[in-house]
Amino acid sequence: MTEEVEDQEKTNGFRIFGMMLPSPPSLMFKLGSIFLRFKREAKKRGQTFQKELINQGLDEITAAQLTEIYLESSNIANYISLFR
Repeated sequence: MTEEVEDQEKTNGFRIFGMMLPSPPSLMFKLGSIFLRFKREAKKRGQTFQKELINQGLDEITAAQLTEIYLESSNIANYISLFR
């Protein structure tokens, strides 16, 4: 009886693995496209942010530095390091 249960667990494990095997490529493609869209939007918002800072009277060098700090939040390395 114990051998039958072990065989059933192995079969179920292989079945789950077989169902999950095709998922990673499509998941990576979806996550990659979401990431690229996120970066593109962040860049657009950064340009708007910099223009507004300059319109408010800040010099271009300081506005560029503040925009760089603003855009650091869209760096994927910051998010990956949180999960390590």
